[in-house]
Amino acid sequence: MKYALDESLAAWLPPGSLYSVGGRVRDELRAQFEAIPDRSKDFDYIVVGVPQDELIARLIPHGKVDLVGAAFAVIKFSSAVGNADLALPRREISIGTGHRDFKVVSSPEVRLEDDLARRDFRMNMLARALPSGELVDPYGGVDDIRARRIDIVRDETFEEDPLRMFRAAQFAARFRYALSPAAIKAMRAAAHLAATVSAERISDELLKLLGAERPSIGFALLAETGVLEHVWPELLEGDGVMQNRWHRFDVWRHSLATLDAVPPGDPVIRLAALLHDVAKPRTKEGPHFYRHEINGETMSREMLERLRFPSQTSETVAALVRHHMYVADVGLAPATIRRFIRRVGSEHLRGLFALRHADVIGSGLPDRGGNEIFESRVWTVLSERPPMSVKDLAVSGDDVIGVLVAENVLPPDSKGGPEVGDVLQRLLDAVTEHPEQNKRELLLDLARNAIADILTR
Repeated sequence: MKYALDESLAAWLPPGSLYSVGGRVRDELRAQFEAIPDRSKDFDYIVVGVPQDELIARLIPHGKVDLVGAAFAVIKFSSAVGNADLALPRREISIGTGHRDFKVVSSPEVRLEDDLARRDFRMNMLARALPSGELVDPYGGVDDIRARRIDIVRDETFEEDPLRMFRAAQFAARFRYALSPAAIKAMRAAAHLAATVSAERISDELLKLLGAERPSIGFALLAETGVLEHVWPELLEGDGVMQNRWHRFDVWRHSLATLDAVPPGDPVIRLAALLHDVAKPRTKEGPHFYRHEINGETMSREMLERLRFPSQTSETVAALVRHHMYVADVGLAPATIRRFIRRVGSEHLRGLFALRHADVIGSGLPDRGGNEIFESRVWTVLSERPPMSVKDLAVSGDDVIGVLVAENVLPPDSKGGPEVGDVLQRLLDAVTEHPEQNKRELLLDLARNAIADILTR
């Protein structure tokens, strides 16, 4: 058997009762047919013919057992051999005339085939008997995997669970599988139900999609089937919106090409690539898109917040969108580059440069050059460790308060005020131009001059 946990569970449970199911079986077959590594980490099992109480009793001597899920009990099992989810098979029982009028029951008497039939796609309706390794394939999942196809058994598949439409998109992109005509048709019919899926579940699937080598495949599928317009319709506004001579594609296709040009591994930069030009259709004036990066900052933040992405993700993407139109002038003075770093934030530089590289590739035209030289200059300036925030100043807020008190701007017992921030900002501006002035005595003199200027305003 593949895993020690398989062997142990098979020994602890009645013969013929244990099956591995889900993505693990599918991925084992993919590895076999497509000559790719088997990276499945799923340890999901179905146990047939064994009452729940007996199943728990057989597991307890070997590890920790937790029963979770109110409606469909899943046993979370953890032991020295490994951790797993074990469940009894489930089936649907009709309770009315509508296609959604049913309930799901879990029971040791339910056939394994009935449990597999409830899953989303044929390629996932597979099980493997343990320890024999015999494959259970009642719905043709093996043929679909061989054909690199995503197909459904029931026309109601997406109506029963609209999240499956997003799963179809991420599978299509990650596996490079094509949806069958029946699946496409059913997805289009259920597209409007995308609006009923919770934001968190959608964002989880989109993150998986962003892990694909070419995530554009999934987003194009969501657009083609009408799903995307119920989630992020702003992206579709770019369809057919042509750009200037520096771009080969319309806004929508440029966004997809830019997305694919960001290497897998950083979903935040990939989100920024997808959304970086989202405001172009709304700002188009002839061949120009004035302030699209500024409008895009607001739009991208709102779109990500709508799907409940983490606030850090929303803010980072918004910052990258806001600054993606920077001018990579290799002749900029060091002080100008320091101002650029301050404006963008040093924490965003790598992401911003990666976005620029992807943006160039996504244009579909040859690179006009200059970006690498500019980036090298930025890193050189940053390596000199110039002061980039008030925290880097050789004086503190308390020092400035002391000067303000000495100059009778603040009372002796003052804890500060808006004047403190004003002075610190002026000092930071000064040392940005002349880093060599970041010395305590010099800055205290500059603070006194700044205070005199404030008082004469």
